[in-house]
Amino acid sequence: MPREEKSKRKPADRAVERLRRRFERLARRLGETRWVLLGTIRPRWIPGRGGGPEKRLGPYWQWTFKERGTTVTVNLSAAQAKAFERAIREQRKVETLLAEMRLLSRQFLEASIPGVKRRNSKRKRALGA
Repeated sequence: MPREEKSKRKPADRAVERLRRRFERLARRLGETRWVLLGTIRPRWIPGRGGGPEKRLGPYWQWTFKERGTTVTVNLSAAQAKAFERAIREQRKVETLLAEMRLLSRQFLEASIPGVKRRNSKRKRALGA
């Protein structure tokens, strides 16, 4: 777009264009997503014979998640725990991206498509606003 055309655009048009570009960047990042999982990975130790803290056995890795309203716990190897933890971090990034995309979508649609004229509420009129 030539420079003179860009300067003639309304501030609202520039804001809508900024929203669209930001949304497209987020959509590209979302497209780069790898494996995703819900849940939590945590190490567990089991007290060994002898009872002291130096006699603990572990760590044993556990993945906990919800399935049909029930908490499920799965024991994992160290290699699995590492891979599952990456997938859980990816899931959290996806949730963050989607939340931002929802907000941008609302802002873009409200700014780019004419809506109905909003009326003053009775309360505001009663207060003299």
